[in-house]
Amino acid sequence: MDKGTNATEVLEGRAYRLQHPWVGIVNRSQADINKNVDMIVARRKEREYFETSPDYGHLASKMGSEYLAKLLSQHLELVIRQRIPSIISMINKTIDELNAELDRIGRPVAADGGAQLYMILELCRAFDRVFKEHLDGGRPGGDRIYGVFDHQLPAALKKLPFDRHLSLKNVQKVVTEADGYQPHLIAPEQGYRRLIDGSITYFKGPAEASVDAVMFLLVLL
Repeated sequence: MDKGTNATEVLEGRAYRLQHPWVGIVNRSQADINKNVDMIVARRKEREYFETSPDYGHLASKMGSEYLAKLLSQHLELVIRQRIPSIISMINKTIDELNAELDRIGRPVAADGGAQLYMILELCRAFDRVFKEHLDGGRPGGDRIYGVFDHQLPAALKKLPFDRHLSLKNVQKVVTEADGYQPHLIAPEQGYRRLIDGSITYFKGPAEASVDAVMFLLVLL
């Protein structure tokens, strides 16, 4: 776009049509570069050239570096708007994949005591939610979990030797050893505590076995 050049047919799209319109610009000449003409002055000369040119005056509003920059900016904005949904989808997919990988290998454990407690509570809430979904039928295997508590645990409890542990002879022995031979205005507390502690100890085995059975089912599910 310098003296001696006429590109009207090209700029009007008659010689060769593009998907987007042609935009003519006037770059600094070598003489301008040698004279250190800055870009502000060069852009002003460019506008004056198109506005006063007998060949391009009718195209002046759609010519020049400033108009080209505006068109490119609009096109870039349009492309970005079109690509944003796919970019967001890709980012979300990557986040999901990273979170899944962190869940698989284990997330970093915080050094702060409060943060560790919070993490433990979050894990407990997550376990409680999943466990409830199994029991409510939202996930498979709820009937098998109920079977542990409805059949396995009661059957194990029936086998416990409570008839021997709570027999009159054993109760007398435990109470006597704990509280001695003395009249009681109230129940012999120490003896009762030993009987209760002993009974709870019997429950420990079946209870732990039930927990292990449920955990085994959850791992399989």
